[in-house]
Amino acid sequence: MEIIKPSTIAGVMELLPDEQKVLDEMKTTIEETFKDYGFSSIDTPVIEKNEVLFAKGGGETEKQIFEIASDSKDMSLRFDLTVPLARYVSEHFSELNFPFKRYQVGKVYRGERNQKGRYKEFYQADIDIIGHNELSIYNDALLARVIFEAFKKIDFPNVTFHINNRKLLNGFFKSLEIEDSTEVLRTIDKKDKIGLDETKSLLNDIIGEEKSSKTIEFINADLSNSETLENLDGLANTDLYNKGLEELKTVYDYMVKFGVSDKNIKIDLSITRGLDYYTSTVYETFIDGYESIGSVCSGGRYENLASNFTKQKLPGVGMSIGLTRLFYQLKELGLIEDKKKSEVDILILPMDSKFNFYAIDVLKKLKEEGKQADIYLEKGKFKKKLNYADKINANYVVIIGEDEVSKNEVSIKNMETGEQFNKFIDNLDFGN
Repeated sequence: MEIIKPSTIAGVMELLPDEQKVLDEMKTTIEETFKDYGFSSIDTPVIEKNEVLFAKGGGETEKQIFEIASDSKDMSLRFDLTVPLARYVSEHFSELNFPFKRYQVGKVYRGERNQKGRYKEFYQADIDIIGHNELSIYNDALLARVIFEAFKKIDFPNVTFHINNRKLLNGFFKSLEIEDSTEVLRTIDKKDKIGLDETKSLLNDIIGEEKSSKTIEFINADLSNSETLENLDGLANTDLYNKGLEELKTVYDYMVKFGVSDKNIKIDLSITRGLDYYTSTVYETFIDGYESIGSVCSGGRYENLASNFTKQKLPGVGMSIGLTRLFYQLKELGLIEDKKKSEVDILILPMDSKFNFYAIDVLKKLKEEGKQADIYLEKGKFKKKLNYADKINANYVVIIGEDEVSKNEVSIKNMETGEQFNKFIDNLDFGN
């Protein structure tokens, strides 16, 4: 029989148990944070109808979608969690309470070009607040607070939210008599990748040199938040600009009130989020000192989430953590090594199989006390058993031999200090 060389396809991430544990703990911590703020969990299918996924048109997204091989050719793997959310809210509209606060952590699939940190299969952790007909702008600040707390709880408290407002941008462009700002926004969105000079060159081609210079000056000001807001006051005089500035000030003030420090906020007029459906607040989130890895969480406000699926007006605001990509980047930077932990705190080592029943009684007692314990029942020399305990990073081993059984005791070894002491089976505390 031919042996097939085991391998995964390019563009997927598969982890060894110690790394998987770190990723799982990050995922669980983020989910628990979302729950603490009243977000409900939903779980939409990985497979959706093509008419749902392609509802907003084809383009680059359609090229990246994995279609399911079936006779009907009418279903594909989801490429994000937002389109399924739009379908879900439309389908279950009459059964939901609004504002509807949902979170979802799940895998999505895209035909990404193979490169470091880009995956065909990856986890996203999304939160959204959906309103019916209207949704308070205060929710935009609350969402940032939730994400801020989630990052603190996974030990990355030093993040900075770069925030902006699309109404402000479009109002400014209107003051320059730029009627169609779509290409301008998409070009600005590429600034960090292509550099300021190339951005200006592309803008020159789209809107001319004079308007390009004013746009670059507008988006590239490096001021404090208070200076930026003061500088923006009266800079343009269109209703859209003034509304956007009012919203930006409100979101900033409420973020601070919710406990996101000013030093964790950067009003950044170059943040646009290239996707067309963002209409107001937009965010990009960076880990301080590691801005080179890119945004670790992004999102924004949209006026009508589900216009393709319902006549109901469903405005909302959402943010998404690219969990797989974040984990990869942190791993590459060596920032998750210290987070690796053993699944086992205490490992029980009977020195001979004749002590197995006694060892199992000890295991049951430790489990009843809520201890994180396991038992090693394989044959082999005692050195091999200790070596296994060391490899799985057990904090203690419980050794059971002839003397221990005869005295109704166990011998406990602290694997970090090497200290060893005996305890009666009815008094299994791990202090010596």
